[in-house]
Amino acid sequence: MGCGCGKGRQQFEVVSADGKVVDNSTSKTTAEAVAKRYDGTTVWPKEPAANA
Repeated sequence: MGCGCGKGRQQFEVVSADGKVVDNSTSKTTAEAVAKRYDGTTVWPKEPAANA
């Protein structure tokens, strides 16, 4: 049985200026707090993975 953690939940990526994902979170507030630690980062919403 696979893990259902975060399944179907909105996720947020913290992306560096060069396009590298430095963190993922299901909390926008947490993603924004992490983004403050890195210069030039942005927080992008990530769509939930499609079920195969």
